[in-house]
Amino acid sequence: MAPRSNQHAQAPHQASRAKHNHSMVMTAVRVPTQVALLAGVLALAGCTTLTPQAQTQALISKAEAALGGAPLKTLTITGRGTAASVGQAYAPGMAWPGLQLTALSRSLNFETASFREEFIRSRSEPLGGGAIPLMGTGEARGVVLASGSHAWNVVGTNTVAAPAALAMRLHDLWTTSPQGAVKAAATLGARAGVRREFLRRWDTLSFSLPGRFSATLLFEDSGLISRIESTVAHAVLGDLPVVTRFLDYRPQAGVPGLLLPTRIVQDQGGFPALDLRVTQTAANEAVEITVPDNVRVAVPTVSVQKVADGVWFFGGGTHNSVVIEMDTHMLLVEAPLDDSRARAVMKAANQLVPGKKALTVVNTHHHFDHAGGLRHAAAQGATIVTSAVAQRYFETVFSAPPTQGHGQNKDASAAWPAANKPVFVAVDGKKVLNEGSRPVEIHELQGSIHARGLLVVWLPRERLLVVADAYTPAAPDTPPPAVPNANHMNLVQNLERLGLAPQRILPLHGRVVPVADLYAQIGRKPPP
Repeated sequence: MAPRSNQHAQAPHQASRAKHNHSMVMTAVRVPTQVALLAGVLALAGCTTLTPQAQTQALISKAEAALGGAPLKTLTITGRGTAASVGQAYAPGMAWPGLQLTALSRSLNFETASFREEFIRSRSEPLGGGAIPLMGTGEARGVVLASGSHAWNVVGTNTVAAPAALAMRLHDLWTTSPQGAVKAAATLGARAGVRREFLRRWDTLSFSLPGRFSATLLFEDSGLISRIESTVAHAVLGDLPVVTRFLDYRPQAGVPGLLLPTRIVQDQGGFPALDLRVTQTAANEAVEITVPDNVRVAVPTVSVQKVADGVWFFGGGTHNSVVIEMDTHMLLVEAPLDDSRARAVMKAANQLVPGKKALTVVNTHHHFDHAGGLRHAAAQGATIVTSAVAQRYFETVFSAPPTQGHGQNKDASAAWPAANKPVFVAVDGKKVLNEGSRPVEIHELQGSIHARGLLVVWLPRERLLVVADAYTPAAPDTPPPAVPNANHMNLVQNLERLGLAPQRILPLHGRVVPVADLYAQIGRKPPP
């Protein structure tokens, strides 16, 4: 699969699209009289002395008059279109895998700073990761929420804390609608400014939610927002650049004068992430979002299961890790999600054997959920072992500290000392970490459709296999699917190619299982 164009290659297209969008906006909306009057006030700023606060307030007032959002307390936007699995690219540097959005609904409560999203989505291309059935095998439905300082997911009848998602969901709360963006600017101490590009002049408002995101709103002459350029705190990238464009403004029923875009287009990290055609909106209807008690008190927990002498399986969350005792130190397989999870995992690993610390971390692949704790691990002095393709990627994205912080804990790499650069060891096909009597083999899976450079860890003495995403055990007594999962088939093919005969699988999602469970899911028995 050929990679899509990168961010720089997209720039001429984006410039053309920006001009086209401007034309669409200006022909779709008649500028209200009060907006024209406010435009005159702003024009006087060039020949009179307005304080920065007055300039900011004048621009906010102009935007509120144009958008009709001043009385807006809640807003629900529903639509369909395309999206992407951000952070789940097949190979580092490729575009995010595409998705079809059968439905997407975002409910925004501006008074309580609460966000709820419901979605139905499916894959539109075969390669890459994400918690979505493989292409052509089904769709994923989900409900995700945030309120204040908490983020969580609904999984069946349960609620599961998702702190690593908080920054992006707060970003979406305040940038999904132009009205929300203006409210955030008014509340968070925005600064008025001017941007000149492509022979155009834009009035701007810039603000930040510290530790979460910063944003700059670019206004048309009418007072409508053309686009938002933002930077979101991110566990892997440090700073995730986002550009959100609002197209085809139309009047909305229910709130007099309310104008909303009927198309929302967003790039994340330089690649397409969302193209939503809005089909329905609801303003000032009840949007009640209450933080569940278990989410409010949730802290990262690590359950420790000894699976062999010197080998421990760490659970307690959505992502697992494995700790292996070496002669002089502890080897940690996977530091997932974010700093807070990595901190808890490394602390637990350091307490297993007196005098031995986790000084080596094996990263199975570059996907954001499996690499989100690497900044913390590297800041603690751990050597990162990863695939050759991921090594080059991480060296680039870790080369500078973030400006926003990342996740809920921005201390690890925000104070990243220039002389303490992360140390990476590359795996190109196979690598053996042989210390004393415990060899640890790291193998790269060939032909994986999940990720290029996907690694598994093999302990030949214990006959244990550590696997991420190539196999996640189903619930007990689950019958095999009519069509075997392609990832499962690929894993078995690689085991047979390498001559590996594990007794048990230690998956980085789910529970420890005998290898027979893997073979049962493809309708076979394991070799004797």
